[in-house]
Amino acid sequence: MSTKTFIFSLAVIVVALIASNSLFIVNEFERGVLLKFGRLSNADLAPGLHIKAPIIHEVRKFDGRVLTLDARAERFLTVEKKSMMVDSFAKWRIIDVGEYYTATNGEENRAERLLAQRINEGLRNQFAQRTLQEVVSGERDQLMVDLTNQLNNFTQTSLGIEVVDVRVKKIDLPTEVSGPVFSRMAAEREREAREHRSKGKEQAEIIRADADRQRTILQAQAYRDSELLRGEGDALAAAIYSQAYNKDPEFYAFVRSLNAYRSSFKDKQDLLVVDPNSDFFRYLNNSSGER
Repeated sequence: MSTKTFIFSLAVIVVALIASNSLFIVNEFERGVLLKFGRLSNADLAPGLHIKAPIIHEVRKFDGRVLTLDARAERFLTVEKKSMMVDSFAKWRIIDVGEYYTATNGEENRAERLLAQRINEGLRNQFAQRTLQEVVSGERDQLMVDLTNQLNNFTQTSLGIEVVDVRVKKIDLPTEVSGPVFSRMAAEREREAREHRSKGKEQAEIIRADADRQRTILQAQAYRDSELLRGEGDALAAAIYSQAYNKDPEFYAFVRSLNAYRSSFKDKQDLLVVDPNSDFFRYLNNSSGER
């Protein structure tokens, strides 16, 4: 390798090193600041390709997207002095890069610690002004709106960040009081269950009594109708017998005597003490039935 080639290659390497240390890119999802000897020179670098002086300048980049702060559960008191464990999270983003870097030295963890302290303080104040019913369901959305507005009044000017939203994930009872509360809830549910069972038994007795009454009425009506039909049948039978008897009274009397004889003497052990000249033996003594 000749001397000229070596010098040219060395020059190319030096230029490449200087270019790599002088050029930098800020992506569209990033926010950045340019420092000159450790002090802010450009507090808000636009996305794109930029030039800096090696050694003199330093570039700090931060995530410009909406970030999530998942705070740990904290104990708060309501206006009724009821203790609750509240688990919340917040959505935030950088809006003033220079203020953000000045307040947190560009450390995301530090920014989240400061924001978490403000969120806990705001939640404590909001819970202290409301009842348990209001924070659980009644005014929960309004509570979050008020808290977000209060936080932004501080964070936008002091930390350079905007709180997009604050939400409560879960509201629960502390461990030491959840047991007695659940026991009271179980006792209350058991009392309601007994009350419902009692009402059910009462309704069952009413329905059963009404069914028995209707059954008795139906049976009485059926017995009445059957007796009417039986009476009508007996009357019709009597009328038929009467008509048949009137056609030939002597023959009818003869048939009745034969049926009486058959019924009276069907068993060999039957004993009948009757006057031989009585009407019972009328046709037995004389086939013509003459007395």
